[in-house]
Formats: sequence, structure tokens, C-alpha cells
Amino acid sequence: MNPPRPAQQLIDWHVATQPLAGEEVSGDLHLVQAFEGGVLIAVVDGVGHGESATAAAQAAVAILRARPQESVIWLMKRCHEALTQTRGVVMTLVSLNAIDHTIAWLGVGNVEGRLLRTEPDASHPSECTLLRGGLVGLHLPALHASVLPVAPGDLLVLATDGIRAGFDRSVDIRKTPESIADTVLQQHFKGTDDGLVLVARYRRADHGRC
Repeated sequence: MNPPRPAQQLIDWHVATQPLAGEEVSGDLHLVQAFEGGVLIAVVDGVGHGESATAAAQAAVAILRARPQESVIWLMKRCHEALTQTRGVVMTLVSLNAIDHTIAWLGVGNVEGRLLRTEPDASHPSECTLLRGGLVGLHLPALHASVLPVAPGDLLVLATDGIRAGFDRSVDIRKTPESIADTVLQQHFKGTDDGLVLVARYRRADHGRC
């Protein structure tokens, strides 16, 4: 079995985050974790803010980091089981399969996701995560992951509810993930909650080599 390729070989990515004013820690966390043939991308928002929210989000991230190769449904259920004694979290998970060039994504709560196509003539230039109401650790809805094809250059943007709706309208897909994430945070941060923006661009890797 070949070791997992570093995430940087599959995606270019950047995260921009800001805690609520007066807080030293943020309850909005992220994970980018490679596994054989792919990479798991997650944004986790602990309910509320401050240390209790951070603790809940950290517990979820630890579970995701340990088993990134599992399906997004399995991971969501495992986090739900483990977070029953915490405030709970909302989160969106994206599993990139770099062998068949697809993503499987799933959201519970209000961490919004956008997939922006690089091809100008794409039939669906923008896709949105289907978010299901619920709270991981308290109430888990029926889970159904969506699977979508991706192509080199396609851009994924994930944002917590500390970022105003409509943030994707200010995204210039030609810019770097760092520039996009920083711009979205600067222009759309509400200031009433923690905020986080994660941007990842798919890079097609050569999987025929060891």
C-alpha cells in the first residue's frame, strides 16, 4: 500500500479565521487531512463561542483526523456519537477522491459550501452543499451525501455562519486560495460570532506513479 500523498499534491488551499471580539479562541475549526487516493476537508463550528465551543469542535476534528478515509456519512455519525456530552457542533465534510475525480460532501447545520467550476461552459458553474438541519451531538437528521465530479481548477469554498450569506458573489476564481479566503473574511465577517473561510482548489495528481 502506498503512503497517502500530501494534501498539497491534490489541492491548493488556505484558511482565514477570526474569533468573536473579546474571545481568545475560536470555536470555528478546520481540517485538511490526506489519505490514500484523496483528502478530507472539513469545517467544524462549535455551538456558541469561547472555550466550550472550541472544545466541542476539537473533539470532532480529532475523530476526523484519525479516520479521514472513511465515508462522510460514517464520519458524521461517529462524531455525533462522541459529542453527546458537549455543546455539539455543526459541520460540513468534503471527501475528495482524486482517483475518480469526485467529491462526496455532506453538511449538518449551517456551514455553507460552494463548488465553483473553472470551465466557463460548465452546465452547473456553481454547486451548493445540501445542508440538513440538526446538531451533531444532539440531533442528527437522515444523512445523504452528494457526489459530484470535479476537474482541475475547480474551487471549493466553505464558510461558517460568522460569514454573511452571499459571500460567493465576491469570489474571483482566478485568484489564489489565500487571496480569496482573506478577501471573503474581510468583506463578509459579521462580527457577531466566530468566522472561518476555507478555500481549496483541486489539482489533478498523477496517480500512476509511486
